[in-house]
Amino acid sequence: MRGPLSSPSRSSEKPIWSSILEIASWIPSRIQAISALVDRLMLLIEGSQCIPGEEPDVELALREALANAVVHGNEKGQIKVHICCRCGPGEISIVVSDQGKGFDFRKITGDGGTPEATREKGGGIQLMKTYMDEVYFERGGSEVHMRKRARRSWH
Repeated sequence: MRGPLSSPSRSSEKPIWSSILEIASWIPSRIQAISALVDRLMLLIEGSQCIPGEEPDVELALREALANAVVHGNEKGQIKVHICCRCGPGEISIVVSDQGKGFDFRKITGDGGTPEATREKGGGIQLMKTYMDEVYFERGGSEVHMRKRARRSWH
């Protein structure tokens, strides 16, 4: 391995340190559990300064992803929603997973769905796509991945 951290001959180069905040949590599959979790996460996200000024967008998308997991994802007997959040310099990524069987996200996201179906369902997914830079589904639709990058300020 070569580079500033392993090569003593490059003493004039300083290593670049970046902090990463990783949070993983489970919540019960109840609407009432969402606000307390989001409020705690947003305090940590704001404190990390990973996406300054973008926090309101992340909060809206996060609330919608959690609500979708609780209301649509989890069926009777399946009682938890998992969230994993990673904040790094200039970006945040969030994964929300439910214990349900998933859904055909292609129908709701416009990849084969009718305009009528999109109007009736999928408004929350469209909201997430509007406020985040990247949104996609895994595990048959029971896991949503979202990413937001900080805007560059050129003042």
